[in-house]
Amino acid sequence: MTFLPLSSDAELSSDALAAAERQVERHGGRISNTMRTLLGHVPSFEVYMGWYTLRDELEPYIGERAVSLFAYAISEANGCVVCAASFRRVLVESGDDPDNPEVTETERLLLDWGRMLARAPGEVPAEFLARLEEAFSPKLRIMLVAFAGQTVAMNLFATAGRIPLDESLAPYRSPDAPA
Repeated sequence: MTFLPLSSDAELSSDALAAAERQVERHGGRISNTMRTLLGHVPSFEVYMGWYTLRDELEPYIGERAVSLFAYAISEANGCVVCAASFRRVLVESGDDPDNPEVTETERLLLDWGRMLARAPGEVPAEFLARLEEAFSPKLRIMLVAFAGQTVAMNLFATAGRIPLDESLAPYRSPDAPA
């Protein structure tokens, strides 16, 4: 059962419908249950949709796959069933096995860091931070931490709001995900 209201198009304001259209025009995709819930308050929707802007800016630096793996690691470690299923779908549809991905050294670094950021962001060991400094420029580290923060925020919203899993994501739910 949801905690936050999941609005139908008929229940949304004209501003909310326009914001949804802009989102799809800018970033593609569709309006998920989480987005539909956020559309109940357009300023909140616009803030959270900043995640897509950060994603689009990161992809030229590290690639779409690495961005998806990073977001998946964060979402899975946060226990966000909705977000983890969304990233599992992206990975599966691109031919990956999200449970056993074959990864580059950079992707492994992002997977490990994503899990650390989700569980204890202030406890990342100094030697791991040194590896990150060697692998990523200062600007890219800023972008990655901001993206991680936005991912955690989206995880929190979906989990605390008890947003229902989109029907299209059901086949991608992790076998280890809580019911």
